Amino acid sequence: MEHFRDYMTLVRCQNLLMTAIVLFVMERWVATPILRAAYFGEQLPWWLLTLLIIATVLIAAGGYVINDYFDVKIDAINRPDKLIVTRSVSKQQAMRLFQVLTAAGILCGLIAAWCVRSWTLGVIFVFVPGLLWFYSASYKRQLLIGNLIIALIAALSPLVIAISNVAYLKLHYADVNGIDVLSYTSLPHDIYLWIGGFATFAFIGTLIREIIKDMQDQMGDRELECHSLPVVLGDQPTKIIVTALLLLMAGAIVWLAWWVIPFPQGWQSLHSRYVVLGLLIPIVCVIWQLWAARISSDYRTAQTVMKFVLLMGVLYSFVINQML
Repeated sequence: MEHFRDYMTLVRCQNLLMTAIVLFVMERWVATPILRAAYFGEQLPWWLLTLLIIATVLIAAGGYVINDYFDVKIDAINRPDKLIVTRSVSKQQAMRLFQVLTAAGILCGLIAAWCVRSWTLGVIFVFVPGLLWFYSASYKRQLLIGNLIIALIAALSPLVIAISNVAYLKLHYADVNGIDVLSYTSLPHDIYLWIGGFATFAFIGTLIREIIKDMQDQMGDRELECHSLPVVLGDQPTKIIVTALLLLMAGAIVWLAWWVIPFPQGWQSLHSRYVVLGLLIPIVCVIWQLWAARISSDYRTAQTVMKFVLLMGVLYSFVINQML
């Protein structure tokens, strides 16, 4: 039982659950309402959505395993009490687990891509595992490159749903009795616009969280000469950069929520309350916690609050679903 628990910790089962929730929510609370509003109904069959979720989760799990495989020395310094590879799981077992998870994820992803006839989707499911390998082996030790890669991969998760839906629409409606039905609707644009907004939020939010994580782990990073932002620039300049990104995020949320999205604007509306209480106030809390941080555990708290902001950003789709 303890060995099983170690494997669950190794693949970050909580993060995998979050990944699955993101894909499910993007499909059921964003893409489906848009399609229903245009009288197209639900498009992706449940088995295809399940296949996409399984593929994404397996590839993400493999990414976590290979990351710990290459990070044994750093983790031995930063979090020795949570070190799994080389203690309860050998490096050979970790490598085999990575290979199995990644191969199964790529296979499921390619099957899903073939079902909707999307080359783009197929490339993503082949490109991301390779990117995760090179990230773990090299890129994460370079200035900002590793952070940007993880942020990009986080943004691709919701985009997988957008790409799949648009491809499925084109497959079934691009030629109906010789008529391109999609040419009379803005559905592809609307799907990419809405889900693209969530993908952008995921990109910026994940970038912020990764930099905060680097601040938490800088002791081990310094020891092994990793060129993370806090190691290269120091704590204060890094805090300024993270604060600027958080303010950019908050400003974008305010702009979208009250000047772009045509939802009720009064304080009594679910929309306004959610934006203020669920997004803006937590962002302020991250900024406060960041500047108050002095030791590693303080940065861990800031990172946890940032995870909450990301979760609330995903669940904002529920508000959209109620409004559409």
